[in-house]
Amino acid sequence: MGEEQDRWTEIAVSVDVKDLDTAADIANMTVPYGIYIEDYSALEQETMEIAHIDLIEEGLLKKDRTKGIIHIYINAFENPGESVSFLEDRLSFAGIKYEISLNTCDAEDWQNNWKQYFHPMPVGEKLLIRPVWEEEYESNGRRVLDIEPGLAFGTGSHPTTKLCLETLEKYINEDSRVLDIGCGSGILSIASLLLGAKSAFGVDIDALAVKTALDNAKKNGFEPPVFDAVQGNLSDKVSEKYNVIVANIVADIIIKFNTQVNEFLSDNGIYITGGIIESREDEVLMSFAQNGFKVVQRFEEKGWLVFVLKKETIER
Repeated sequence: MGEEQDRWTEIAVSVDVKDLDTAADIANMTVPYGIYIEDYSALEQETMEIAHIDLIEEGLLKKDRTKGIIHIYINAFENPGESVSFLEDRLSFAGIKYEISLNTCDAEDWQNNWKQYFHPMPVGEKLLIRPVWEEEYESNGRRVLDIEPGLAFGTGSHPTTKLCLETLEKYINEDSRVLDIGCGSGILSIASLLLGAKSAFGVDIDALAVKTALDNAKKNGFEPPVFDAVQGNLSDKVSEKYNVIVANIVADIIIKFNTQVNEFLSDNGIYITGGIIESREDEVLMSFAQNGFKVVQRFEEKGWLVFVLKKETIER
């Protein structure tokens, strides 16, 4: 049983760079714990921004700059065929040309695979996201968020996570009590606490995500009751009210949660939603309105949207 759990099926989806964001959004719907993406289209610029050097490994220079590769990992207890069928159907519907290949690998191998793409990264005005395996870095006065994503989604490098982090920086204060729906690696909760929040509580349907979030929080000095996380559905596991609720998931789940969030949000609270692609904006906006939320701010990056919402007040 243990050996089987350590074996994963890798699904590699190759698409044109212009289609990479849309294809990645589709791929993210197949697994709850994240994907990793190879994109060499801006190799020199990104290397300078991250490492401040212009020396690039020869093997990377030979990579195809016109293609991006999305890597998805399916564990031994799931049927990769279902994911492949889903991908083929959605990619074809979106008019995206693709190639799909399957390989078997160890869990440790795939975790190490994407580590080479994740480096210390400043976000907003106050934070630096640091993967724990990176020893040499300059904080330059920023608050350092140490993170080991493991199999849980959330490194800060994805546009929607970055947008959520920047948005939290605008709204978090010392009175903030944060509910993090679909907490993944715990990155948004931990960032909130580093930005001065009083407490944060994460909920996720994936037990592995909850364990990862608790471990990451501990690495940053936050333990219960300041930070806690539980496995389960929102309505089953949350009973208190919060003045900041953040949900960085996908549009379909946001629409579902919109019907429930009101009972957990204090009257003057802020509801921040991410993981929404531009093509789903009208549906999501309609759902907000139907469930008594008004949009306070809208942010966009690379076709991804983040909304800041408040409860609609009824004038008498």
